[in-house]
Amino acid sequence: MTTARQIMTSGAECVGAEESVLDAAKKMTRLGVGALPICGTDDKLKGMLTDRDIVVKVLGAGKDPSTCKAGELAQGEAVTIGADDEAEEILRTMVEHKVRRLPVIDGHKLVGMVAQADVARALPAPKTGDLLQALSTD
Repeated sequence: MTTARQIMTSGAECVGAEESVLDAAKKMTRLGVGALPICGTDDKLKGMLTDRDIVVKVLGAGKDPSTCKAGELAQGEAVTIGADDEAEEILRTMVEHKVRRLPVIDGHKLVGMVAQADVARALPAPKTGDLLQALSTD
């Protein structure tokens, strides 16, 4: 069976919880991504920061992105997938939590990201279609 490790994009970078949202936005631009995992000083995952979070929760709320910390936007426990978890678990987790990207961890270490596009490339069309439909409904 296909595992997260096989379909993930490796080399994912974190934004530090104490880094500014402005620095996070610059990192997203440099990397060409729309989301970054938020890591604490203990190197453990604290949450995810998306470009939408920056627009809605920072800019739209009138906050200064140069003083607002990325960690302030981490909400609850981060939704992750284990590196050796099978594709069915990836699909179930994405649908259950309505997320399009999952940090892949090995132990407590971030080793990659599985995005909706990774799933689409790796799995048969019917499963990908089911995932797209589930994530596109309210």
